[in-house]
Amino acid sequence: MPDYKTLLYSLDNGVAEITLNRPDSLNAFDDAMAAEMQEALKNAERDSSARAIILTGAGKGFCAGQDLEAVHGRGEGHSFRAHLLKTYNPIVEKLSALEKPTLAAINGAAVGAGFGIALACDIRYASESAKFRMAFIGISLAPDSGTSYFLPRLIGMGRALELAYTNDLIDAATALQLGLVNRLFPPADLLSQTRALAARLAVGPTKGYGLTKRAMLHAASATLAEALDYEAHLQDIAGRTADHKEGVAAFLEKRKPNFSGK
Repeated sequence: MPDYKTLLYSLDNGVAEITLNRPDSLNAFDDAMAAEMQEALKNAERDSSARAIILTGAGKGFCAGQDLEAVHGRGEGHSFRAHLLKTYNPIVEKLSALEKPTLAAINGAAVGAGFGIALACDIRYASESAKFRMAFIGISLAPDSGTSYFLPRLIGMGRALELAYTNDLIDAATALQLGLVNRLFPPADLLSQTRALAARLAVGPTKGYGLTKRAMLHAASATLAEALDYEAHLQDIAGRTADHKEGVAAFLEKRKPNFSGK
């Protein structure tokens, strides 16, 4: 297993688990953790034995976003654009493009860039004690880390702007009502429930999951005709996979399929 200083990384029964591990700062990102997160996601993507990915946080928080002390020390000449291109943009893009199921186990506060990273995951399970805040307007910044992309798509433009403008702290029950998270669990059950879903997905048709994700991301900005055409293209790819052949054989033989992820 990779040896990280700011993350914990494990692989068990097809599930790669990445834990943000700066609990004293509520897992706020510094440059080192951003670099290690990019590397961890690349490792999980390249490893064919990793067929589902969990992202969570150590201690009481999921992720408090950017470590502001680390940025403040750089002075007024600091380029926000250069910082984002180096740190959060590659993380959010990788999470969105990963053709393996990604699950966020949101164990505590998800704020700013931490909120964006949670939104970039395919499925979000949260603790009943989790909290959410956009945070950017609180220090007179614009949204980043994918929040302007994912938030309106999940909850609608009006509600997204309301959360961004007011900077209100959203509790877990409200997050569920808005559609920010898929399910809530008692804190003690969150990780076991997330692991159970990840284990279920890890024995599924990995290529099919990836193609499903491609289809839905493409359709979000396509016309109906374009979406239908792309679906036909992807179905051509899916129909040639080993898992499709196994799925059909299992159906005809009235047995459970044994998907290989290929």
